[in-house]
Amino acid sequence: MDRTSYQAWTSLDLRVGAIVEALPFPEAKQPAILLSIDFGALGVLKSSAQITDRYGPEDLQGRQIIAVVNFPPKQIAHHMSQCLVLGALSEEGVTLLQPDQKVPNGSKVE
Repeated sequence: MDRTSYQAWTSLDLRVGAIVEALPFPEAKQPAILLSIDFGALGVLKSSAQITDRYGPEDLQGRQIIAVVNFPPKQIAHHMSQCLVLGALSEEGVTLLQPDQKVPNGSKVE
């Protein structure tokens, strides 16, 4: 296991957002879903998430998730990903990380 510094951890801006739109993304190299996520005062950011093993677009509308919102945008096929949705990887696929209770969109994760 590589160790990191506390400074590296604090440089990440992790926020809670609600998925407002989820669409299939057949142009991606790996199966993925295009997400539009409402982060409150930060606005709606887009992401491409490789979560199709456990989720379909119809499962995601309104779900709160946790994402890193301060990475530089990344071009994925014709889509610009503006944030990185977090999940736990297991043999069954990726399980999205989410708060266990509803919180305001844009809430900071600490």
